Amino acid sequence: MIDSIRGFRYTQIMKNHGREYFPADKEKEGSFVKCPFCNKDNTHVVDSRPADDNCAIRRRRLCDDCGRRFTTYEKVETIPMTVIKKDQTRQEYDRSKIEAGVMRACYKRPLPIDEIREMIDRIELEIFNLEEKEISSNVIGEIVMDKLKELDAVAYVRFASVYREFRDINTFMDELKKILE
Repeated sequence: MIDSIRGFRYTQIMKNHGREYFPADKEKEGSFVKCPFCNKDNTHVVDSRPADDNCAIRRRRLCDDCGRRFTTYEKVETIPMTVIKKDQTRQEYDRSKIEAGVMRACYKRPLPIDEIREMIDRIELEIFNLEEKEISSNVIGEIVMDKLKELDAVAYVRFASVYREFRDINTFMDELKKILE
């Protein structure tokens, strides 16, 4: 069972007598787990607790058809994302780079840090909802600019001046005119 949530996949690994398998079936209304003994989907959770230093959830299940018990483990598995930079080099996605750019743009602005962090969370959510393995830094930059424009005009212009690499006052003024419209 695999569900995409905010850039992570929750993979359920079923263990029975040392063998592992990954249930692939899903109902339309929700997911279910098949019994490894009788292959019926009439199972329910008997016990659930953290496992592996809180990095997984261990669930004891009972099959209502054959009455046998089995264990499943749910683990978070990150989906790697690569960012294609302007010079066509590739780097692994790094949230801290977005945070640093946004924090520089918001420096000495009367914005609560919680609001800034919520915006960064929305930016990251939008990036991961694209469900791409590779994403252009231009796409990320445009998403950041859209969110900054909603948050604070000065922070937006600061970020845009670096991101768009303003060379002269005319390009800077063109961007300001876009905000004023």
